Amino acid sequence: MIHFVLHDAKDTVAVCVVEGIKKGDSLKGWIMDEDRMIEVKAKADIPIGHKIALKDMAVGDTVWKYGIDMGKVVAPITAGEHAHVHNIKTKRW
Repeated sequence: MIHFVLHDAKDTVAVCVVEGIKKGDSLKGWIMDEDRMIEVKAKADIPIGHKIALKDMAVGDTVWKYGIDMGKVVAPITAGEHAHVHNIKTKRW
């Protein structure tokens, strides 16, 4: 089963595509551009459609999604955490 998808291997977050992801679950993700799988352990419950962090990121780091810069880290994030508005913001403001 695929739990999350990402386009580019440089992406630092991916979109969860199934319901019911719980802290401690071992998740499989598909890197679409390379047609290969990766694994991450969930460190939090993550709703469908939300992002999961694929690597540890520090405040100020750029967040990559779909191969593009989609914002900056505003609170430290570790791989497997829920990545959302509480720890990522746009660079526009």
